[in-house]
Order: sequence, then C-alpha cells, then structure tokens
Amino acid sequence: MRILFITDNFPPEVNAPATRTYEHCMEWIKQGVEVTVITCAPNFPKGKVYPGYKNKLRQEENIDGIRVIRVWSYITANEGFVKRILDFMSFGFSAFWAGLFVKTDLIIATSPQFFTTPTGWLLSVFKRKPWVFEVRDLWPESIKAVSAIKEDSRIFKILEKLEMFLYRRATMIITVTEAFKKNIAGRGIDEKKIHVVKNGANLNLFQPKDKCSELLKELGLEDKFIVGYIGTHGMAHKLDFFLNFAKETENDNVHFLFLGEGAEKQNLLRIAKENGITNVLFLDNVPKDKVIDYVSIVDVALVHLKRSDTFKTVIPSKIFESAAMRKPILLGVEGESKEIIENFNAGLCFIPEDKESFLNCLYEMKDDKLLYAEFQKGCEELVKEFDRVKLAERMLSYLKELN
Repeated sequence: MRILFITDNFPPEVNAPATRTYEHCMEWIKQGVEVTVITCAPNFPKGKVYPGYKNKLRQEENIDGIRVIRVWSYITANEGFVKRILDFMSFGFSAFWAGLFVKTDLIIATSPQFFTTPTGWLLSVFKRKPWVFEVRDLWPESIKAVSAIKEDSRIFKILEKLEMFLYRRATMIITVTEAFKKNIAGRGIDEKKIHVVKNGANLNLFQPKDKCSELLKELGLEDKFIVGYIGTHGMAHKLDFFLNFAKETENDNVHFLFLGEGAEKQNLLRIAKENGITNVLFLDNVPKDKVIDYVSIVDVALVHLKRSDTFKTVIPSKIFESAAMRKPILLGVEGESKEIIENFNAGLCFIPEDKESFLNCLYEMKDDKLLYAEFQKGCEELVKEFDRVKLAERMLSYLKELN
C-alpha cells in the first residue's frame, strides 16, 4: 500500500500537527506501507527557514524511512490574515504539482492549514485515487473564533462553501474529536464516511521520570511549584489572561513556565516586562527529545483556550503527553476535553478566562497532596486509552478500507 500525505507541518518542526503526522507515518511504515509526505521547508512558528534547509522549488530527503518532498511556498510569520492565506495557497499550489509525479494508492490531506485539502481533492481527480480529509480543526470556524475574520464577511462565506464542497468530495473524513464528527455530520455529510482518530502520546518517548535537577538549577526554579504551558503561543490560547494576575501568586511560591513560540509571544513578553512580572519565565522552542526534560520539571500542565463555543469541540494534544509523564492537567477548555479529564480524574478543570475559577483549582492542586497523587493515577489510566501506536493502527485500518 502506498500513501501520499500532504501536510504543511512536519519534523524537524515540533508542533502537534507535525508530531501526529510523523508518528502515524512511522507506525504505518512498520506495517509495510510506503509513505511519501509532501510538505514545505520547515519554518514554523517564526516563519524563518530552519538551518540546513532552503526554500527551494523542490528538495527531497528521507526521514526514518519516510520519503519527504519539500516544495516552495511563500513563507511568513503567523502575523496577518492576508499573508497567511498567501502562505497556505502557495504551498497548496506547489504541493499539487509535486504530487502529480508521486505514485500512490490513496491521498491524505490534513488541516489546518486548510488549503492542503483542495490540493488533495485535485490530485485525487487527476490521479483517480481516493482521498482522505483529515480534520484537525474546523476551519474557517476556528479563525472566526479568534476574531481573525468576521462571520458575515464575503471571505468567510466563500471559505465555508469551499469547506462543505471538500467534505462532500472526500472519499473518507477522519476527525480528531467526536465533536468534529458530530458537527460535520450535522451539516449534511454522510456520517458513515466519517471516522474519529483522536490525538495521543508516544508512550515510548513520554514516560514518567524524576524532575531534571540540572534544568531546575539552570532555570532558577528549584523549590518552586511550577505551572507549565508547553506549546503554541497563539491568539486562541489567550495566555495574556494569566499575566493579569501572575504576580499575585508569587508569594505562594508559584512560578509559570511558558515554552514555545507563536503570534502572541512578543506581546506576552511586552506585558510581562511592562508589569514587572518576575514569576513567569518564557522559553523558546526546544527539540522534541528535549521537551521531556521540561515537562519533567513542571508540577501541573496548563492547557487553556479562549472562551468560545468553537473550542468546546477541540482536544489539545498537549493533554496526552503531559498525562503520559504523570503531570496532572489544569484545564481551561470546555466540552470534550473537559469530559476526558473528569472521566479519568486526571486533573482539575477551570472556566476559561475566569481568574477565580483558575486560582481555586491551582491552589487545590498545589495544597492537597493526596488529591494530587490521585490525579497522577488518573493520568496513568488516561494514556492507556490514547497510545499513539494504537491510534495509528486504528487509522490505518480505516485507510485499508479504501485500498
């Protein structure tokens, strides 16, 4: 079986989309599948090409048995709607031409970004092969949720029509949440062709370990109760909310650790500096194998999204990697994510963007050692259900139905 996978993000990028695609492809290769990935020069999240790469028309490499074809795209930082659209569309155009010359049995196109999926459909038409729409975000709904586009705008309506067109044309749709499936089926798409393969954690990589004492010393965080956020610093994550009251927790030995990049990072750094906040530490992205040391030093894993009905359908992947390392989750996301944390008793859930709710949960988790230990046991049970290997095998079983 030969699979052509079209994705805007892939290692050495370390965000959730890149990780999911890479780990799934690795498991499929073990099952004898030939996988070709078409992506762009690695540049996320700063919009700068990584050292060792160039933004060329075409370059090819082999990553752990995966054939990776990188194509040219208009690269820009995640700042400004028009520039981002140009970035997305240019990649889709280049990926289409590269895909024409790849022999495959089926095509997978993943979102976001959304414009990989028209490429997947077009390639399926030209090559007469089935194609799978992997829905990792409800787009354009998600950009409306962060006020990047207005619902009554002409652009939004055009994108929404394109979204529905692609759902109808896809041979199969794979979503990452049950809520996404319900949303799409509720808009008239045949439920029988929609399957759910949720995100998970690589349990060979993310395992419980003692706090990295060297890193704690290096960062000056010894003897601190560390609230760790590791991931994209974007508009959807509303991290400035925590800066509004972080100073109030300093005398209680609480320290916030934010690791990652994103469109809002410079704004967050500015706020912290202007307000003299000393118990918040911002760090840049680190390689995936180094992330483990940073997760090891946190006491609780912070997961938060802007308060919006749209984000009730989302399950942030950082939940699973943190749980795999037995780090209780402090969750500010409603809907399906909240159900998972509560069902497995893997942490506490606060109302998004609600200071009182957050602080109550924070201090309950900090001060009650027995409760904290119960949450760690809940994390252990949670990741048994979200083992990336099992999830990759499940997705492959669906793909084989099309071959």
